[in-house]
Amino acid sequence: MNTTMRLKGKTALVTGGNSGIGLATARLFIAEGAGVAITGRKQETLDTAQAELGSNALAMRADVADLPEMEKVIAAVVERFGKIDILFANAGIGPYTPLGSASVDTFEQIMRVNVTSIFFLVQACMPHLPDGASIIFNSSVQSVNGRPGLSAYAASKAAVRTMARVMASELSSRSIRVNVVTPGSVDTPIWDAVAGQKERQLCLAALRDTIPLGRIGNPMEVANAVLFLATDESSFIQGAEIVVDGGATNAPLGARIYHERP
Repeated sequence: MNTTMRLKGKTALVTGGNSGIGLATARLFIAEGAGVAITGRKQETLDTAQAELGSNALAMRADVADLPEMEKVIAAVVERFGKIDILFANAGIGPYTPLGSASVDTFEQIMRVNVTSIFFLVQACMPHLPDGASIIFNSSVQSVNGRPGLSAYAASKAAVRTMARVMASELSSRSIRVNVVTPGSVDTPIWDAVAGQKERQLCLAALRDTIPLGRIGNPMEVANAVLFLATDESSFIQGAEIVVDGGATNAPLGARIYHERP
């Protein structure tokens, strides 16, 4: 058992840290000794997260697409902790934008939240990032699998992967690493927003058959990858992407639907 706290003395900012992958990551960061600030849009879940994470956490209500609001968040983090060693840009949205019925407003909102806000968040954090800091973006397998109805979301997540490589080039002179974690089908509260409980279970059951490892992922499995990218254990990893999807992207023919007959 590892008894060394790998993030002792570090400070992390996790956007969308009040549920799902963000909250699971915040838990791990706290357990590894970090001071952690989380943001979210729902005060109720923020209050619950704050109570769970304890005194080493700072939970703040903020919309990542509101730059002045996020600048206040950054100022509060620096006032409380002094610096930002780890930035996990996790918050995002994914409404459907099917051809023929998508609105300009919805498309632009997705890009604003999932891409533009991340760029300006990193830019606003830069004066407070010490040399050797770690930046992690949350992408999605939807950026490569061509799922119908998700043009804007897929484009935004592909942009995140590309933007990480550019930022890695720009920030390497300060030994600041920029990497990406790319989750596949993970059981998070986001499913509650698109389906009732019965439909949710049916949807997840159908997805299981498309995943070579034969199951849906859980938030902690993605959080473990984020933790690795945040620690010195990944000190020579730059501009990289870790796909956490049970093999659905890189070994799709291993899925049950391809090798089981009724």
